[in-house]
Amino acid sequence: MDLKLEVVVIPVTDVDRAKKFYQEKLGWRLDADLNGEGYGKLLGFKFPAPPNFRAVQLTPPGSACSIHIGNGITQAKPGSYESTYLVTSDIEATRAELVSRGVEVSEPFHYSPKGHTPGVHPEHQDYNTFLAFKDPDGNSWLIQEIRKRLPGR
Repeated sequence: MDLKLEVVVIPVTDVDRAKKFYQEKLGWRLDADLNGEGYGKLLGFKFPAPPNFRAVQLTPPGSACSIHIGNGITQAKPGSYESTYLVTSDIEATRAELVSRGVEVSEPFHYSPKGHTPGVHPEHQDYNTFLAFKDPDGNSWLIQEIRKRLPGR
């Protein structure tokens, strides 16, 4: 079986505010912004969409997986998603770009025998340096630095 993760639905309270954050602050590509009628036509539905339905798809640069935000697409509570991972090959450059875009992002941190430790991993070890930020609803994201993936990935 060959499966690929295509979309993660992120619960938000204000679709336009979230769309602006992901598109303008994070620089993610806007793939679609469809109301119920447009969504139904795209998928060939033969029934009317629910009132106020809206689906917005955005994709991080370089990613094969997108996010959906919208109205009527999830019953999860806005702000309830924790530690959804993004991956970068250069944690410092990624942080600098996010800061330049006005994103409130943490300083780099890593895990050591003492637990959560400030700074880049001393050996710059892959899979062990992170940044953290939240969207306007409080959904939290982690950015993990991976320069060389483990075999099989």
